[in-house]
Amino acid sequence: MTLEIPSKVEQILHILENNGYEAYAVGGCVRDSVLGRTPDDWDITTSAKPEQVKALFRRTVDTGLQHGTVTVLMDKEGFEVTTYRVDGEYEDARHPKEVTFTASLEEDLKRRDFTINAMAYNPVRGIVDLFDGMEDLKKGVIRCVGNPRERFTEDALRILRAVRFSAQLGFQIEERTRDALRVLAPNLEHVSAERIQVELVKLLISPHPDYFRIVWEEGITGVFLPEWDACMECAQNTPHHCYTVGEHILHSLLNIRADKVLRLTMLLHDIGKPVVKKTDENGRDHFKMHGPESEKMAHTILRRLKFDNDTIHKVCRLIKWHDYRPIPEPKYVRRAVNRIGEDIFPLYLEVQEADMLAQSTYRREEKLARIQGVAACFHEIQESGQCVSLKTLALSGRDLIRAGYAPGPEIGEILNGLLEHVLDHPGDNTKEKLLTLLPPTEDSPTVSVHQS
Repeated sequence: MTLEIPSKVEQILHILENNGYEAYAVGGCVRDSVLGRTPDDWDITTSAKPEQVKALFRRTVDTGLQHGTVTVLMDKEGFEVTTYRVDGEYEDARHPKEVTFTASLEEDLKRRDFTINAMAYNPVRGIVDLFDGMEDLKKGVIRCVGNPRERFTEDALRILRAVRFSAQLGFQIEERTRDALRVLAPNLEHVSAERIQVELVKLLISPHPDYFRIVWEEGITGVFLPEWDACMECAQNTPHHCYTVGEHILHSLLNIRADKVLRLTMLLHDIGKPVVKKTDENGRDHFKMHGPESEKMAHTILRRLKFDNDTIHKVCRLIKWHDYRPIPEPKYVRRAVNRIGEDIFPLYLEVQEADMLAQSTYRREEKLARIQGVAACFHEIQESGQCVSLKTLALSGRDLIRAGYAPGPEIGEILNGLLEHVLDHPGDNTKEKLLTLLPPTEDSPTVSVHQS
């Protein structure tokens, strides 16, 4: 099979081979090329030692010399070139204590995680596939190279990577590999939260985010997201639902676009339901205040997984308001936008629809009509430039000071009062009109019109 590779990659391979070394594109770039996907990056493996690679190329960066990796710069693009190596003993279930360089491509490929990632390609020699990765690609299977328990013992992050690749490619995890996931899941305790976060996000924004179910089935959530387990066991005996909390969440993930903030929001939007669940005398379940509880729990979880502040802030705000249902009339929608925030209101609408589509069909048309009505009002508010926050209020604190008000807390109180008026009467958002609505100052005891 002939693969199409970038000219810069071909040039690097050519230079290495012309100087007596073996060189191949390796790993995910080969896998994706075979599948007809565009690789995110191109990695190269070679028999040349790092110092030999550096001697052949004018511009290089020492990105991982202890592991044999040099980044070769071609114009402004970087390509990782790594010497064939054999990994030593793994002491922390994550990193080898030492690596040994080898002249054998087979030894290098043998240390890799999955068969579909253990293929190499050279334009002259074609694909080198020592572990039947091509066959696994055809069958749609994720299978470890060699003994899966050994591979997962070496690097526990591979446990999550197996599920992530499964979700990205829509593949099944081979039986022995899946058995090893279950047995060795506790080893993920040795993996940093940052690395778990990366794999979690890749899984969630994949075409099959509902494969997160596998993470729960194999006991992996118990290590880094134990709150999830209660969701999968929490029934929802109410006409509005037809799934457990966990299954509802998994279905909601499928109903929203592949955006990190949106998928994280759906993953955690009902995480607090098992905590607040009450069952009445008729056997009907209620989940009052699950929004605030889910927001609080999500904040704790996202902090634990080392997410950045912006992501945490947006996700938690969306979770806080995800169950808020304004009447689809302009004045109520303006107030909803003011509460929720104009920046995330379009995301809030997406969250509400995804949540609704993962419920039972009970009153679905009515629910959908309300969401669509709110969306139409929001579009109208935006199109006409109506004020929904202090940012677009026609009067500023500086204007109030010019009008004779002393700087201080009273300025903020007055502006908020004017905003409340404008939310009900958007046509009054002009400087002239708002000045007539100001309360009197000590120097001006009377005004023509007060705030309504």
